Amino acid sequence: MGKGRLEAFSDGVIAIIITIMVLELRPPHGFDLAALNPVLPVFLNYILSFLYLGIYWNNHHHMLQTVHRISGGILWANLHLLFWLSFFPFVTGWMGSHYAASVPVALYGAVLLMAAIAYFILERTIIANEGPDSLLARAVGLDRKGKLSPVAYAAGIVLAFYLPWAAQALYLAVALVWLVPDRRIERVMK
Repeated sequence: MGKGRLEAFSDGVIAIIITIMVLELRPPHGFDLAALNPVLPVFLNYILSFLYLGIYWNNHHHMLQTVHRISGGILWANLHLLFWLSFFPFVTGWMGSHYAASVPVALYGAVLLMAAIAYFILERTIIANEGPDSLLARAVGLDRKGKLSPVAYAAGIVLAFYLPWAAQALYLAVALVWLVPDRRIERVMK
């Protein structure tokens, strides 16, 4: 099987997830800037989740550029990643509506953690399929960001039960670290 179908399916699912998230945004009842205050947390959470989905989409795209053939294992690992990404609309809305509550903030972190684990599994499945000397294996190397992110998410989950705002700041910090384009795959492809 070629990778085109996998890429198209993944792109479509991520586009639907983003669409569902934006449809959950409700306009304020008033008509002045003060009317934005009650919806600001939901809007800021939407931005954070959109940023995360964009990061996953971008890195997924780069990772699939290194793949020569798709196996059943890659299909299942990719579906596993999409499963966890599909929870973004739910946890985004819940944390946005209850941004000071521990459980919604912790659950948001849990979805981030599971998505990171699923991405790691997909990456390792591709490397196992392509071989230890594959482009992806060479590009990933030690993968410090990939290993530190789940640790930060786990810390954020615990932190959510003490300081929900600090957990959210940690989630944002991880996103900002990933926002810096990862050029490893592009360098290896050249």
